[in-house]
Amino acid sequence: MTTTDEGWRTTGSRVVYENRWIRVREDAVQHPDGRPGVYGVVEVRQPAVFVVAVTDDDEVVLITQHRYTTGPGSVEVPAGGSDGQEPLVAAQRELAEETGLAASRWTAVGDVESLNGVADAPGHVFVAQGLSRLPGSAAAHQAEEGISAVRLVPFGQVLAMAAAGEIRDGESLAALALAGIHLGRFR
Repeated sequence: MTTTDEGWRTTGSRVVYENRWIRVREDAVQHPDGRPGVYGVVEVRQPAVFVVAVTDDDEVVLITQHRYTTGPGSVEVPAGGSDGQEPLVAAQRELAEETGLAASRWTAVGDVESLNGVADAPGHVFVAQGLSRLPGSAAAHQAEEGISAVRLVPFGQVLAMAAAGEIRDGESLAALALAGIHLGRFR
């Protein structure tokens, strides 16, 4: 039997589903107030990476992607699973695959825990600067991922898009907030 600092107790656990990306487990628990219950937890097998790529003209690189769970039109920062790579290496790969860009300067600006009420899904956020176009095309990977657009948006407009609900992806919003703090946009 394990206990968390907040008084939750796990009295049993079983894996109900798993694949190469996630594992879902169902835990028998005792709530902090003593009531018995069941808690479902999604464990993401590899941490994610999120890239806030900023041009020398203070524009943010955003992608528009069709997500299986929410449909077309999800506006996001480039991101993806680390696939067992070091987070920086994975972030560099994701930026290249999703946008066809490379960056000469990388800064780790923080970590996030996505959907922490139901998931164990850590992520690492990077700011990428000194952008340049890579030779070749990222079109094949973009098509594979359902990416329909890559665009440059002034940082201030990105914040307005978030306020207007045009950017709804929680992980992208968190990444943009951490990047904004790092870049001095929120004072």
